Amino acid sequence: MPPRATPTERQKRLGAELRKMRLAAEASTEYAAGLLGIDRTKISNIEAGVRTITPERLRTLACNYDCRDEDYISALADMAEDRARGWWDVYRGQLPAALLDIAEMEWNARKVRAGLTLHVPGLLQTDAYARTLFASALPALAPAEVELRVAHRMQRQQVLYRDVPIEYIGYVHEAALRVEFGGAKVMRAQLDRLCELSERENIDVRVIPFKAGAFPGAGQALTYVEAVVPQLDTAELDSAHGPEFLHGASQLDKYRAHLDWMETASLTATASRDFMRSLASQL
Repeated sequence: MPPRATPTERQKRLGAELRKMRLAAEASTEYAAGLLGIDRTKISNIEAGVRTITPERLRTLACNYDCRDEDYISALADMAEDRARGWWDVYRGQLPAALLDIAEMEWNARKVRAGLTLHVPGLLQTDAYARTLFASALPALAPAEVELRVAHRMQRQQVLYRDVPIEYIGYVHEAALRVEFGGAKVMRAQLDRLCELSERENIDVRVIPFKAGAFPGAGQALTYVEAVVPQLDTAELDSAHGPEFLHGASQLDKYRAHLDWMETASLTATASRDFMRSLASQL
């Protein structure tokens, strides 16, 4: 199979985990290449996500790297075997690749925790609210580009409703609930939507009130995705230049701590719902 021109974030993550496993075993690329009977440059390409690896060859590497965590190895083997196109691939070539990476990451997640201070989490947004956000981007997006992004965001939300939905916890600062994106009518509908979603068994929406005071971090939009094994968790940060995906152990520890603080500082699920209903009634 020819090398990939643009590997996805999931493909790059698989390669990064194989490299991490090799380095932990203090094995060289020459050693790994000898195990598989291939050129050493192909090992580098596999570890960069540019070349594929079969589950069988992945297990050969894991065995010879003396990795004994079967759950972790099986999760990596599943990643190597998973080559089916996802619904997000329809947008490939139309939207930035990183947006498709987010959709794929959520699709394969076990649990998602998100913490936002200035707007509602994407998986909980109405189309009108999302449209307002995308229409306010700089540089300005063309109307067709805005609609593409809205359609993609709405399709991402299917992970909340599929046969085996993800578990989702959204920590939303009071500031985000008071900024009237799209005006009072749009915001009222968005608050109603949050209340409705928060009643679903797999969704928990928690409000962090102003009275909670100072909070850790710079207030960036944070999404923490729990995989089938904790070694494959990912923290995703939003920025003006696009999403950033982090999976270093110390980085994951830091952002789990941020979300744990939000859990402690937020209102209960019931109190959060009452608070949002009160805000909606004032609009």
